[in-house]
Amino acid sequence: MTVLFWVSGVLLVLTALPAALFFVLHISTGEPVPLARAKAFFHWVVVIVLGTFDIAIFTRVIQGLIAIW
Repeated sequence: MTVLFWVSGVLLVLTALPAALFFVLHISTGEPVPLARAKAFFHWVVVIVLGTFDIAIFTRVIQGLIAIW
């Protein structure tokens, strides 16, 4: 599980930083293109967070089923 959290943390940082950067760029310039890119990166951040949560929960469920078996 530790590897899962480290990998998802690295991926989260690699997608959250550009999202924040493009959002700040949109606020400073008012251009619509950086906002679209910030939204795209933010959507990937959500996918990574939810995917990590799902994998962690289902891993615990499967481990519990194996322990009961």
